[in-house]
Amino acid sequence: MMYTLHYDSPLGGILLAADEIGLTGLWFDGEKYFADGLDPEHTAQETPILREAKRWLDVYFSRQEPNFTPPLHPIGSPFRQEVWELLLQIPYGQTTTYGALAKQLAEKHGLPRMSAQAVGGAVGHNEISIIIPCHRVVGTNGSLTGYAGGIDKKVKLLTLEKVDMEHFFVPTKGTAL
Repeated sequence: MMYTLHYDSPLGGILLAADEIGLTGLWFDGEKYFADGLDPEHTAQETPILREAKRWLDVYFSRQEPNFTPPLHPIGSPFRQEVWELLLQIPYGQTTTYGALAKQLAEKHGLPRMSAQAVGGAVGHNEISIIIPCHRVVGTNGSLTGYAGGIDKKVKLLTLEKVDMEHFFVPTKGTAL
């Protein structure tokens, strides 16, 4: 069974979803892939897992680094799972690039290279945004591309984490705006 809870954040409404194992979704209202993966047979009910996710968000939006992670249950292919695990390793207040993530995966699998675009696709389909911090991934050239919640929210999340934004820019065109 899947359960949902609405959370009012400083950046707008957020829908949280969880099953008995962990959090399965965290989407900004109206985002590109809103509620993808949400079981149509879900119940609006606060569960211990959703309460823990809400507590994490309360700490995060108070401009502090949460010192815990709610139980997570991201659902996706083995490749996507690997990419999402790498996202969880990006420290609060820091960023990395799609290329750097691709290089890490290539090294892990003993490959000469891995597609940064494939990594970008997995990052873009992260159903548990913010907690699995896909907003911390930027283009190699400093482009703040690729956030399903919207580039404006990506900028605000990075600013909230006190990331030095001097070398980043919002692209004027592209598919991820």
